[in-house]
Amino acid sequence: MRTLFVCQGTGCVSSKSPEIQVALEKLIEEANLEDIKVKRTGCHGFCQQGPIIIIEPEGIFYGLVGVDDVAEIVESHLINGKQVERLFYKEPVTGKAIPKYEDIPFYSKQERIVLKNCGTINSEDIEDYIEVDGYKAMEKALEDMIPDEVIEEVKASGLRGRGGAGFPTGLKWQFCRDAKGDQKYLICNADEGDPGAFMDRSILEATPHSVIEGMVIAGYAFGATKGYIYVRAEYPLAIKRLKIAIDQARERGYLGENILDSGHDFDLILFEGAGAFVCGEETALMASIEGKRGMPRPRPPYPAVSGLFGKPTTINNVKSLSLISPIILKGAEWFASIGTEKSKGTAVFALTGNISNSGLIEVPMGTTLREIIYGIGGGILDGKQFKAVQSGGPSGGCLPASHLDTPVDYENMAAVGSIMGSGGMVVMDEDTCMVDVARYFLDFTQKESCGECGPCRLGTKQMLDILTDITEGKGKPTDIDLLLELSDAIKTGSLCALGQTAPNPVLTTIRYFREEYEAHIKEGRCPALVCKELIDYKIDAEKCVGCHLCFNNCPVDAITGDVRGPHVIEMEKCIKCGMCLEVCPENFSAVDKISKGIEQEAAQ
Repeated sequence: MRTLFVCQGTGCVSSKSPEIQVALEKLIEEANLEDIKVKRTGCHGFCQQGPIIIIEPEGIFYGLVGVDDVAEIVESHLINGKQVERLFYKEPVTGKAIPKYEDIPFYSKQERIVLKNCGTINSEDIEDYIEVDGYKAMEKALEDMIPDEVIEEVKASGLRGRGGAGFPTGLKWQFCRDAKGDQKYLICNADEGDPGAFMDRSILEATPHSVIEGMVIAGYAFGATKGYIYVRAEYPLAIKRLKIAIDQARERGYLGENILDSGHDFDLILFEGAGAFVCGEETALMASIEGKRGMPRPRPPYPAVSGLFGKPTTINNVKSLSLISPIILKGAEWFASIGTEKSKGTAVFALTGNISNSGLIEVPMGTTLREIIYGIGGGILDGKQFKAVQSGGPSGGCLPASHLDTPVDYENMAAVGSIMGSGGMVVMDEDTCMVDVARYFLDFTQKESCGECGPCRLGTKQMLDILTDITEGKGKPTDIDLLLELSDAIKTGSLCALGQTAPNPVLTTIRYFREEYEAHIKEGRCPALVCKELIDYKIDAEKCVGCHLCFNNCPVDAITGDVRGPHVIEMEKCIKCGMCLEVCPENFSAVDKISKGIEQEAAQ
């Protein structure tokens, strides 16, 4: 039996993968290919290549598939046995075609535990999950282990929270088990709000039952009978599949009262968050579930003692809960053998930015940034130079090329000024302005601040104003020192992790790219030619042939000139959109983007 796995994660769905599946099923039926079936799956991970079709048992990988390619796949490959080579993955540098999924470095260099079933099972069919040992760990825990044994197994595994803080999961469960209360709660934090992050969303779309199973086991371990999955309302596909999975689990008796005749009761409520980044903080998240404004509260008391509705509560991330089942099935020793001494297991990242192979990846803790970016990610797009990688979302830091050999784990990332975070990893090339990057992340955190405490509410606004001035050529010689002073005050005085970590992108860009700040402030120029107020566009009269393309495409009529004659940009009207540079034919290259600082120096 041949199976065609068609990715229907959010990215592929947006590129018409449901239409691709319909077309495949229709043509296969018309051709009477009864030994072939088509299976919808969640995200395969390789988003750069979507829509994706994988054909088993051959292991053939087809990427960037369109609806118009379906007929050729059926006719050439399925009927005549000739693979469609033009749809194979091509290596970024050599252009070499790789037909098999297992030979593509993006996949072969990963170690998948959380993502093991992503792209291989139908997330809307519980039978598919059961066929790959789904719910066996739950059965083992409920039938063969007492709660304390489950907690000890998780402790021995060394699992640390994958939501960003890295607190030992088993210890967190122990605190909640030891707390006194007639009702205990478990919350799955799926409020994924980091720019460039899509790990939790993809897992929930591809294998929601792994999260449900992990929650049942966790509830059994520390005595919770009710659970909440707090997921962003902006994740409609994840929500749809979660609802289906919860209903299926209830029908099978895996949720509800007396699960598997164990005497353990546990049920789930799906709660849709309104998209506030601060609700990723556990106390703000609980306030949101309670119907209050999502604002953090001081601790102690900690959630394990007084959490949701004042009851003992544990909050775990999607990835943390997804790891519980394999730990219980395979044992703590197996999991602890992966990773580093203090950071066990694997980490899941959303690898994005100026990278050849972007997507969802999973690697052992301790894998270096270089191996992730070049070994799995295929290096920088268009052969450009690597400049920085930002990890940990708005709370993380920007690391330069000198730190590419840093092992990715909790301790080593913290040592160089960044964090593991929940798993966002954004790669930047030589054309990136690091001052503008810091401004972008401060703009995000300032807007997402709940406003409860002054250091975060006022401090991030002041830092943003300073960074904006610098990118607009209005920076002062004292600005760098002032940014450092404000950063220290905000980190020290803020109530929650949003404020405490908000200065990290600024601190690391100053630490590693101080010369760019100085160029903006002292020389009035942006070395990367990004900041609009510090650049101009000029047309070289000797190269311009008057093709009129820039004239016709300028949105504000800032270009003058006759056909076949040299053109001129009127800078008073120019909005610096770059359209003139984009449309100018390469064989002429008459339009230049120049630094105002350099121009001013030349004039002097």
